Amino acid sequence: MSEAWAAPPAAEAPAVNVAALRQLGRSAIAALYEELALHPKPGLVSFADTGSHSDMNAGTFMRSLFALRHCFPALVIAGARNAHFEELETQGIAAEQVMLRATGGINTHRGAIFSLGMLCAAAGRLHSQRVRLAPAALQACLLHRWGPALQARCAAAVGSHGQIAAQHYGLRSARQQAALGFPALFDVTLPALQRARASGLDASRSRLQALFETMAVLDDTNLAHRGGLEGLRWVQACATAFLAYGGAAHPAALCDAARLNAAFVARNLSPGGSADLLAAACCVDRWCPNP
Repeated sequence: MSEAWAAPPAAEAPAVNVAALRQLGRSAIAALYEELALHPKPGLVSFADTGSHSDMNAGTFMRSLFALRHCFPALVIAGARNAHFEELETQGIAAEQVMLRATGGINTHRGAIFSLGMLCAAAGRLHSQRVRLAPAALQACLLHRWGPALQARCAAAVGSHGQIAAQHYGLRSARQQAALGFPALFDVTLPALQRARASGLDASRSRLQALFETMAVLDDTNLAHRGGLEGLRWVQACATAFLAYGGAAHPAALCDAARLNAAFVARNLSPGGSADLLAAACCVDRWCPNP
């Protein structure tokens, strides 16, 4: 087990500050809003357009966010209680139903509910033990407390479009990412976001940089479902070229991102997995920003 975090004996656990835990959960909603508000971003819904989606728009996302406002705080509190994975899973399924009722059956945030939900539980667990929130501590807590259960779910879980695509093409699914402690989030997306901000980029361009760095390397099963392995590799190549040309710091970056948005829409491609990791990075960044 990583030495970044280790829970003290249960008898030493202090009383839980519920108000502080709820505030941690509200950061997840704020982060999802930050991802939605980013524009231009290829193939994804924003306040300016619907990307490659004909069944949803920004209003659909906002209804979902409002409906989910109590769900993430509840997952933080569950983590603080040291809940077993089965309880977290039950809460996550209930959150999905809340989302679907709010959107008329449209899946706006299922992937985000899973990834952000697990991170919220880890944040709650750390907070209840008075361990300072830091990326390494969150990852170690997630692996130590719920990693084995997540690994077991990976072996059994089949059904979603992303999981089917992952199995068909031999890709790493979102569940496998979680079981490994979200390596793409902690090794790529979050460092890219914080590096971009430290370099002087504003919040919007920092998020754009983090999104493209993630798109360049992630086995995004949303893309594989929509465009097969060819579509996934094409997006990765586009993102790599964008970064090689200067990334979000280049003066023409917003024009280039808008051009790529049109190209993604023409191919019906949407990097939803990368968007989920961007939202997760925005959330972790709110909990533990870099200096």
